[in-house]
Amino acid sequence: MIRAVIFDFDGVIANSEPLHFAAFRDVLEQVGIGFTEQEYYASYLGYDDIGVFRAVGADRQVEWTAETITALMDCKAVRLEELERVRPVLFPGAESAIAGLGVFYPLAIASGALKAEILRVLNRAHLTAHFRAIVAAEDTPLGKPAPEPYLRAVALLSAALGEPLAGHECVAIEDSRWGLESARAAGLKTIGITHTYPASALTAADLVIADLTALTPAIVRTFEQD
Repeated sequence: MIRAVIFDFDGVIANSEPLHFAAFRDVLEQVGIGFTEQEYYASYLGYDDIGVFRAVGADRQVEWTAETITALMDCKAVRLEELERVRPVLFPGAESAIAGLGVFYPLAIASGALKAEILRVLNRAHLTAHFRAIVAAEDTPLGKPAPEPYLRAVALLSAALGEPLAGHECVAIEDSRWGLESARAAGLKTIGITHTYPASALTAADLVIADLTALTPAIVRTFEQD
């Protein structure tokens, strides 16, 4: 039986991956590093902010101190907020999908984004109250593709519900192979959504849908028929 639904955030609820790329690109340019959109989607999208800067530094053979990486992350956060003010953020159908599922299932978020970024977008759209738990980049020692974000979300939902909840009783909504790997490692059922990558890149998902208009309670209930 499916008892809860856990969303990824960037690339699923928020069409923010183009904004994240632009923010990373702009900050990296300030320190003399070129960064292309193709690189971001091919190699770095699945990481949280600290993971991106660490990986880029390693790939470019640049030795950044922890303090330098923190400063880069702070600059990136400022740039991201600037971009959010001038571009639409939510994917079409996000509000209705969240509200519709929330009638039947407790909802959570398991994301590699910073909590302030998640709450800023949700609060502007008046969606925060739909979620019983939000797991952000700073809430777990390891980010995706490790299972920790989803394990933490399941634990928080268990506490909110006041009774044990197992991973296999939850469905994760993900847009990338890194996110799917994280959810599956935590024992969740998975729905891939082709917002960021084609269906051919989401073969690890139990089910693939085109967009949020297809994410209905009826789709989630198909897992209860297995």
